Amino acid sequence: MTVALWCILIAIFLPYVCTGIAKASGGFRLSDNHDPRDFLESLNGLARRAHAAQLNSFEVTPAFAAAVIVAHLVGNAELVTINVLSVLFITSRLLYIIFYLADLAILRSLAWFVGMGLIAAFFVVSV
Repeated sequence: MTVALWCILIAIFLPYVCTGIAKASGGFRLSDNHDPRDFLESLNGLARRAHAAQLNSFEVTPAFAAAVIVAHLVGNAELVTINVLSVLFITSRLLYIIFYLADLAILRSLAWFVGMGLIAAFFVVSV
């Protein structure tokens, strides 16, 4: 398996890291597990930002996975290029989450734009 494919797996689990942070910092109790979505929607501050980072991570992961798979299937890009783009994408997502948790909105948006640019780059290098 390539590094890029492992990065898809990492991207799949990143939202759950955010969920854990949201629940831990929001005072989650086992009794809240009867309606965890309602609990997550009621959060404020750091916990709410972690939940928002979770939602955005769920939104962007399919696009990243598709881009990696397309790059592999088309076969015109060098494997090292695909792997580097994948690691850069995961790095951008980690920074995105860190900036979101730290409430650094401009840096968070910049990290988001970089990640989206990297997704587009998979298609560009595959031509």
